[in-house]
Amino acid sequence: MKIANWSVGKVAQRCGVKVSTLHFYEEKGLIQSSRNNGNQRRYKGEVLRRIAIIKAAQKIGISLASIKTAFAALPDNRTPSKQDWQLLSSAWRDDLNVRIAYMEKLRDSLTGCIGCGCLSMSNCPIYNPEDKLSAEGSGAVILDRHSP
Repeated sequence: MKIANWSVGKVAQRCGVKVSTLHFYEEKGLIQSSRNNGNQRRYKGEVLRRIAIIKAAQKIGISLASIKTAFAALPDNRTPSKQDWQLLSSAWRDDLNVRIAYMEKLRDSLTGCIGCGCLSMSNCPIYNPEDKLSAEGSGAVILDRHSP
């Protein structure tokens, strides 16, 4: 059994995050610590890999809730291995591709149309008499028809 002997400051420095970030991750159930006799947080070395995965997933836009769900699916809530990362990243790839396609659609529509929440009634390429699209919701409803 590995002893939890990494201080919160050492983990923060090693991972390039603030101590408050570690507290936040712990509050959200993404990482865990134990307490020593002086009631100070102590982490096992494996927490470094968890934090690396959290940071990598966040960089590609994966929510903390999705990361937590992925971690919870691991047997005994263990620290993810390289093979686990391959599975996690593959599962997130489809979501990322959907979001990329949505952003490309938004980019391509940006100059002529924002999907009708209409910025210009006089130049609108999609005539929306009597605001019929309002029945579909507020905002850029045309673009949101195929949103992630």
